[in-house]
Amino acid sequence: MYVKICGIRRHEDALIAAELGADAIGLLVGQGHNSPDFISAAVAREISRTLPPSVEAVLVTHIPEVDEIERLLLQSGIKAVQLHSEIAPGSVERLPSRLPGVKIFKSVHVISADSVAYPEAFRKVVDGFVLDTINVATDQVGGTGKTHDWSISQKIITRYPEIPIILAGGLTSENVRSAIEYVHPFGVDVNSGTKGSDGFKDARKMREFILEAKRSDATGR
Repeated sequence: MYVKICGIRRHEDALIAAELGADAIGLLVGQGHNSPDFISAAVAREISRTLPPSVEAVLVTHIPEVDEIERLLLQSGIKAVQLHSEIAPGSVERLPSRLPGVKIFKSVHVISADSVAYPEAFRKVVDGFVLDTINVATDQVGGTGKTHDWSISQKIITRYPEIPIILAGGLTSENVRSAIEYVHPFGVDVNSGTKGSDGFKDARKMREFILEAKRSDATGR
């Protein structure tokens, strides 16, 4: 089970996540909505350089403009991007020609049954999807600490079997195994569920989350 710890802001948290068995970390760069977890491209570069080769750094951004996304990726030196904006499929399609080898994940806001069709336009231009929760009231797209209707996520995964799909949104060590067993995602992604009272990552919460996720019988595809 692929596990990504998102919202990393410090070198020490990145290294602890790696030591505990995380497959990837998410570094939020390029803010467009409410979140306390954004850092600069320069800080993201410094953090990503400390990671062992086995752990992937993913630049998570709200930015919809291709030129700006390219600039942030080049400045950070990161080779994978998670697009949390309403970027057009045609714009996403342009990224690999401008940044050869870039790995692209697209967020899917799981809101209603209509969300099942949303990935269709992107299925041939991305490497994976992240199914996440939004909170319109607080202007949060991800990092909400709230779960969504997992039955919708399950339908999305069934409809797009050829694409790795990662489940996010309100996951914790207490519910991640249930989520995996119900939804059968390729991987899971957590942010708020691994935070401490200071807003940074809590090593115990990261350890418990990764352990519970990796214990799951579901191995993805």
